[in-house]
Amino acid sequence: MIVIAHLSDVHLDGGDRAAERTRAVMEYLEALPYALDAVLVSGDIADHATGAEYGEARKALNSRHPLVVCPGNHDDRAGFRRGLLGEERPSAAPVDQVLRGAGFVLAVCDSSVPGEHRGHLEDSTLAWLDGVLADTPREVPVLVAFHHPPVPLHIPYVDGIRQFGEERLAALVERHPHLTAFLCGHAHTAAATTFAGRPLLVAPGVVSTTRLPWEAASGESEYVHLDEPPALAFHVIGEDGRLTTHYRVVVTRR
Repeated sequence: MIVIAHLSDVHLDGGDRAAERTRAVMEYLEALPYALDAVLVSGDIADHATGAEYGEARKALNSRHPLVVCPGNHDDRAGFRRGLLGEERPSAAPVDQVLRGAGFVLAVCDSSVPGEHRGHLEDSTLAWLDGVLADTPREVPVLVAFHHPPVPLHIPYVDGIRQFGEERLAALVERHPHLTAFLCGHAHTAAATTFAGRPLLVAPGVVSTTRLPWEAASGESEYVHLDEPPALAFHVIGEDGRLTTHYRVVVTRR
């Protein structure tokens, strides 16, 4: 059995609230009685992409489990590379990473667009992903992660800044039947849908929860719910190859 913890949108900003919620989630994962196969943090690590925020994130997102972190629309590629990956001369190229575990592969793509909130996978990222999939034996499941969902989630504000150009990614999927699922964040709500015939699983937000349009009385000002506890997902691949996702909330002191 393969178990991957998936959290997203911590938005560390130097303040106590985001720090405490992130701390609670990471401590929960550290206290689990068994080792996880991976921990994925799918973007919006720093709220303003400052060096101090990435320094905070480097300390907060520390785990005994194998951990991989990708940028979101609030992040800066060079700052992310310098602050989290330790690169002395960071570039502004997409931050694409791969974690090859025991019996699975987690390919983490950078869907951020410098200076914008919408998402898009650059041609170089798609070529890189194609290569990762081609180099992985067909019997090994591959999970593909990024920040922005490539389909509408029926949340107008989020849908306006989702991942676009998704038809290019869909075309790639057809060549690789062992691509098992897509994992993303960005929406600050737990959600499950499909993309290109595969599951698309959205992690809830750590820093806040998005109210759905039929939950908010009026306007975008009521879309952000600060009172809901942080949450995360567990993606489980069983011996039969079937993917199951569980969602958990985490109690905090704030």
